[in-house]
Amino acid sequence: MSKLEKLVEDLSALTVLEAAELSKLLEDKWGVSAAAPVAVAAVAAPGAAPAEAAEEQTEFTVVLTAGGDKKINVIKEVRGVRPDLGLKEAKDLVEGAPQNVVENVSKQQAEEVKKKLEEAGASVQIK
Repeated sequence: MSKLEKLVEDLSALTVLEAAELSKLLEDKWGVSAAAPVAVAAVAAPGAAPAEAAEEQTEFTVVLTAGGDKKINVIKEVRGVRPDLGLKEAKDLVEGAPQNVVENVSKQQAEEVKKKLEEAGASVQIK
């Protein structure tokens, strides 16, 4: 297996949080930002047709709209989805609904997070 194939395989195994951390590390290391080309492309085409503006959404946000009756289960699931949050932060997120749980994730991952939170008893939207 070539180095590049191995690298692609390793990157495919990363979680979203690990991929986001990798992105930040690479931005710091090389002084570049992945968001810059997107902004330039959007500005470069102000006369674009409306059909182009309605491109398929690729990044989604999972919003916790209500914690539900089983808040402890929902807090546990929030901590499972967001391991960067401590118990207090997860509790504050659930009690402060509506709150964004995860942002800028793929549709598949957004659906998985929504399913987990709904099974725990929460009300969830994907935007």
